[in-house]
Amino acid sequence: MAAAKPWDPASEPNAAGLLLDHFVASGLVTQEMLNISKKSTSCFVNFSRLQQITDIQAEIYQKNLEIELLRLEKDAADVVHPSFLAQKCHTLQSMNNHLEAVLKEKRSLRQRLLKPMCQENLPIEAVYHRYMVHLLELAVTFIERLEDHLEIIRNIPHLDENLKKMSTALAEMDILVAETAELAENILKWREQQKEISSCIPRILAEENFLHKCDVTVPP
Repeated sequence: MAAAKPWDPASEPNAAGLLLDHFVASGLVTQEMLNISKKSTSCFVNFSRLQQITDIQAEIYQKNLEIELLRLEKDAADVVHPSFLAQKCHTLQSMNNHLEAVLKEKRSLRQRLLKPMCQENLPIEAVYHRYMVHLLELAVTFIERLEDHLEIIRNIPHLDENLKKMSTALAEMDILVAETAELAENILKWREQQKEISSCIPRILAEENFLHKCDVTVPP
């Protein structure tokens, strides 16, 4: 049953209604204010929306947790998966067996290591041959580079002397360059002179022939 509204004229008069009529008559409140207050607003709409938002946020949080768990499961698949665990157990068992064999042969291995290796080769399994070839190539490259570095280190004490020798050699080279340029210039001048002489020879021969024809002797 709906509660009676004291400001509704259709409702039965009561103390609250009489008090509101007195307020309206005295001017403390107006009829418009009472009419506005009569409008029924669903105050539970916002609460329902807040509840929906809260439920959606909780669902999103739950989905994020599930995604994180799936990521962790994917990242740890190689650790917790039975096939990977079996493979790792087999590898560990093989290593354990190898270590046990080494410990059993510890005394003989120690004796072999103490003996000088003269004309003796340790057997290497076929599966490791290609690695040994690559290792030998790396060893040769390392030795070559080591020799170059050692040569550089040996030359460090003589660096000042070598720099002085280099400076002297550069100075001598500059002198040789200057002399070569001067010699080239002299050669060019000599060629020009030879060209002039070569061009004068026919003229001199022609004059001598002319003088001989005229029986004119050249004075000494």
